[in-house]
Amino acid sequence: MSVALLVLLAQTAVAREVVIDTSRRTPISPYIYGANYPNNWVYDWLKEWRDHHDAFTFARIGGNRFTAYNWETNASNAGSDYFHENDDYLAFSNEPGWTIRHLLRAVQDAGAAVLVTVPIQGYVAADKLTDLHGDRDVGKTPNYLDVRFHRSYATKPGRVPSYPPDTTDKVVFQDEFVAWVERTKSARTPVWYSLDNEPDWWNHTHARIEPEKTTYRRILDTSVEYARMIKSVAPQTLVFGPANYGWQGMQSFQNAPDADGRNFVDTYLATMREASRKTGRRLLDVYDFHLYPEATGDGVRIIYNQAPDKPGTVEARIQAPRSLWDPTYVEESWIPKSLGDRPIMLLPRMKEKIARHYPGTKLSITEYEYGGRNTISGALAQADALGVFGRYGLFAASHWGVDHEEQPVYAAFQSFTNFDRRGSRFGDLGLAVRGENPAENSVYAALDSKNRRRLTIVAINKTSSPMPLSVALGGFPARTVRSFVMKEGAYVTPLPGDASLSKDRVRVVAPPLSVVSIEVNR
Repeated sequence: MSVALLVLLAQTAVAREVVIDTSRRTPISPYIYGANYPNNWVYDWLKEWRDHHDAFTFARIGGNRFTAYNWETNASNAGSDYFHENDDYLAFSNEPGWTIRHLLRAVQDAGAAVLVTVPIQGYVAADKLTDLHGDRDVGKTPNYLDVRFHRSYATKPGRVPSYPPDTTDKVVFQDEFVAWVERTKSARTPVWYSLDNEPDWWNHTHARIEPEKTTYRRILDTSVEYARMIKSVAPQTLVFGPANYGWQGMQSFQNAPDADGRNFVDTYLATMREASRKTGRRLLDVYDFHLYPEATGDGVRIIYNQAPDKPGTVEARIQAPRSLWDPTYVEESWIPKSLGDRPIMLLPRMKEKIARHYPGTKLSITEYEYGGRNTISGALAQADALGVFGRYGLFAASHWGVDHEEQPVYAAFQSFTNFDRRGSRFGDLGLAVRGENPAENSVYAALDSKNRRRLTIVAINKTSSPMPLSVALGGFPARTVRSFVMKEGAYVTPLPGDASLSKDRVRVVAPPLSVVSIEVNR
């Protein structure tokens, strides 16, 4: 649809009135625009990051591969992702820390923060023998726990962590790993630590080393032990945990045998708070969990990128970010049903738990996605989620595995982090907005703490019709305006928008199913 036709339609349609309140300002964390070490080979990822990192400000080095990662040799176990094999997927090199060193360098050279996963399960891969005696599965090796794995401990007893580590003792010490990272990292950007990955799902993903359901007691004791170790080695760092895999993990640690009706999030927060009091320092800085929405449309779950979308699937995906906050929205999934058909309101729910059980703890979602990576519906959901993350004070977030070839979702990040493809980004002082209709549109606004003459807006049109918007700027005396449109077919290079200034407001026509990034200057 041409700009001229959009303007003509806008002249005959009533503009939606939206009001920005510039007096109410909330800091937006710079770390919500993140990506994970993705589900591909480490060498491919390094090239991807070096060539295409402009969309991201934060990278998590994590996932199933890092539960049994042996930093001394870079061996790892694939778990249920791939035959439960040990292999060299994380590096050919046996140089201690090679994988982490290269990932740190790539991310920090790009000016992004890093979250490094510390294995806490207790076993790490002992070798890179992909196919031993004709079978990939380490479980087929007799006495495999002793033969194919090394024990892993939080601290090296009676000795100061050293480098290089002893690679002949068949034991790995994670305090040596953290101490090595602290010596290796750049001071340019923050480096933090995560307590492993999805422990509530270990008996599925890593059944060879954790065949039984993990209990509350085991994960609570282990989390305290490793958090104390990390803080003793790196007192100024932040500790993220427990990296729940999803909703049921957060409720009962995936039906842990000793749950006894206790909510896991409440129990974890209270335990870490009490352990911190006894230790004399905060042990948990960021409560971390993963989000793979269960929402469905026309019987298809929205995150299934390989499944053909149906009309209802597309609509469910576009609406799905409302479950992060909206008290009027009930998605189609089993989760609201478990709540008595009430809205999920995930971020307010989690913030209330933190306020009650461990005030001051930050919140992160270090794996998530909304599906439709190569569709406009995926782009709209992603852009909306980023806006919600900023509005509701999330500290950090990282998408699972998106890369530049998945242009729609990648472009959704750029709508906030590089909307003109010349480095212009959304502001970091979020502003309150009134007048949105969350089923049809979302409007996010922010000032720039480094340039108070600048105000930015991201407007999302979730409908299949052009949407005229009249955005009152709350007294911001704008002199100039420019806008960029991301829609289907305009991912790599956004289209120029038709935003204009009229008195104290911006008028813009958001094309059907689009994200419009707007910058006004005074």
